[in-house]
Parts: sequence; structure tokens; C-alpha cells
Amino acid sequence: MQAISSNEITVLDKESVTLPKGFKAGGMHCGIKRKRLDLGYIVSEVPAVTAGVYTTNIFQAAPLVVTQESIAKENKIQAVLVNSGNANACTGEQGLTDAQEMQKLFAGELGMDPHYIAVTSTGVIGELLPMDKIKAGIKQILDKENEGEENFKQAILTTDTCTKEIAVQFNIDGKKVSIGGTSKGSGMIHPNMATMLGFVTTDANIAHEDLLFALKDVTNLTFNMITVDGDTSTNDMVLVMANGLADNELLTKEHPEWDLFVNGLKIVCESLAKKIAKDGEGATKLVEIQVSGAFSINAARAVGKSIISSNLVKTAIYGTDPNWGRIVTAAGYSGVPIEPNLLGVSIGEYKVFEKGLPCPIAEEEVKGYLENENVVIHVNLNQGDYSATAWGCDLTYDYVKINASYRT
Repeated sequence: MQAISSNEITVLDKESVTLPKGFKAGGMHCGIKRKRLDLGYIVSEVPAVTAGVYTTNIFQAAPLVVTQESIAKENKIQAVLVNSGNANACTGEQGLTDAQEMQKLFAGELGMDPHYIAVTSTGVIGELLPMDKIKAGIKQILDKENEGEENFKQAILTTDTCTKEIAVQFNIDGKKVSIGGTSKGSGMIHPNMATMLGFVTTDANIAHEDLLFALKDVTNLTFNMITVDGDTSTNDMVLVMANGLADNELLTKEHPEWDLFVNGLKIVCESLAKKIAKDGEGATKLVEIQVSGAFSINAARAVGKSIISSNLVKTAIYGTDPNWGRIVTAAGYSGVPIEPNLLGVSIGEYKVFEKGLPCPIAEEEVKGYLENENVVIHVNLNQGDYSATAWGCDLTYDYVKINASYRT
């Protein structure tokens, strides 16, 4: 456990969605995947104010359609049911029927109305769900042996190599407030909710419109600033459930401690985003692009995302090649009007490009830096006061191997 420098927010690296009051979670193997856990749940003691952000892919999977319709009824849900191994995407009317049936069956086990259930799926696209296995799983999933957030974290994974979790705690109105989160994502990751699922819980008492505002704002700074391979999935979603059991005064943008809550949410989402980027399929390195000196925040984001999305940059980092030309080129085609003679680029502490010209570098020293697991590239546009950070990973031989045989 570590406390950030402000001493207002405590970060707990090993905690997750069950840290906030009133939440429990679990998972089990129902048979969608051969051996690993593949069906998970989160349940709140009471209906929770819920906000979500969703993929921008036109082909939205059936569970996303069902979940968005359910949240729209009251802006609340009380439980989430997730399956992995099958995305239930591009499955037509039968896919919608199956997602609705998952919702109704789990609602029956919990004794609540179906619209309080969010459903989501992740895995192979274009195959119908094995509903016989899912039905049998739903009947057993609330059994004691399936309880625990570790089971939930394992049940949502696909090609991920590890679980991703974090939680924070802080005081609002003298009440301890917790935010916990877990996510899955390793491939098909690109800005605009990429295959990425994120689940965040909090016991904060907060108004729906303000929770949605905070989530969208934070998402633009975190989940929408990562990329692994440039693909945006059909199933991406982040949900935040706030059940109000911390009993603080209602949080709105006018609350004196509003910024504290938003900062806590940002810490959770940024940590999960970076863990997704680092766990990119076949990746060996987390790459961070720090852009400064932009004339607008959108310009800074665009340059950062352009560089982190470049396959040539990503392969150079994998090969420990300090090829600054690829970085400059990616910045140049970002669509942002950059002044070349003002641009500066550093790889770690090594300045490699300044004012339109290359800098003399100790090649072997920079190559040595690029062997680190965490690589930072700084790009200064020298055109203003705005900055942004993007995250991604290197592109390796293993990425090709994993995705060449994904269905087999």
C-alpha cells in the first residue's frame, strides 16, 4: 500500500472492486473456455448510480446494447454479469436474445428486476454463446466457493497475462470513500474504448449526471490515451457503479471536495489503462509518450496518440533502435500543424532531436536505455502550454504469433 504525495488519497495496489462498501464479486468456470474461469459477477447491496462509456465501433456487441438500454431506465444497476471466451458480437437477433436471457436468468438468481443487471461479453467475434453452459453456470455462480474478487478478475481475462487492479481511499465530508477498479485488455486496444472492459465501483454518494461527466473527462485522459495495435473492438465498455453507502453529502461539481473525487477516479483509471498497455499481446515494454508545449490539449493528445500508434516506432523500441526519425515522422502526420524548427525530442534523458536537427548522441547509451521495461519519450512542440500523455507498448514477434492463431 502506498500513499500519494498529497496525503489525501491512499492507493492500494492489490485491492479492487470489493473494497468499497456493499460490493461483492466472484467467478467460475462454466465451460466456454477449456479450463480457465469464464463467468464472473459484481453485485451491490443496493441499486447503484451507474455511468458508462462504450466503444465507438459501429458494430456494437449485443451485450452493450442491452446494458445501455437497462442503465437508461433509471441510471442505476445493481449487478454485472460478464462472460469471457465469446464476445456475442455480430450475432444478430439471436445475440440480443441471448444477452437478454443472461440478464433475466441472473436477475432471477438475485431476486431483482432484469433492468438492474448489466451484461457484457469478451472473446471471439461472430459465434453464438453456448447458452446451455451459461445457464448452468448462472445457477451455480452465487455459490460460496465461487465468491471473491480474485475469481472475478480471472473470469474476465482473454489473452491477458495478468489481472489488473487498483483501489484508492480518501475522506469526503469526514466519511471514508473508496474507489476500486479492475479491467481486462491485451489486444485490439486503441483509443476510443478499445478489446477492453473496465469495472469501477465506489461507495460515494454522487449524482448521475456528475458521475457521467467525471467518467467521460477521466476516460479522455486515460483509457482513450492507450493503444496496443490500432484496433477498436466491438465490446469495449467501462462502467462505474456508485452505491452511496459511504454516506457522504451528495457529490456534484459544486461540492467543495469534487476535485478530490475526480482525482481519485483518475488515479484508478490511469493505473488500469497503463496496466492494459503494458500487458499488450506479446509486449515486453510499456512505452509512455509525454507531449508538452502544444497550443491546445487536443493537439497534445493527437500528437501523443499518433506516435504511440506508429508500428515503426513500436518495432524500433522493441529492437532497442534509437530511431528518432520515426518519432518525428509520426508527429508530423498527426494532423497537428507542427513547426518543425521548434520541435524537440528526447528518449529518456537523451536529447535526440532539437529545432529541426538531430543531436549528437551516444548510440550505445540510448540503446541501453531502450532495454528497460518502461520507456519514456518526451516530445516538446514549443508552441504553447498544453500537455498530454499517451501509453502503449512495443510490437514484437509474439504479437503476430498470438493473433495468427487466436481462434485455434
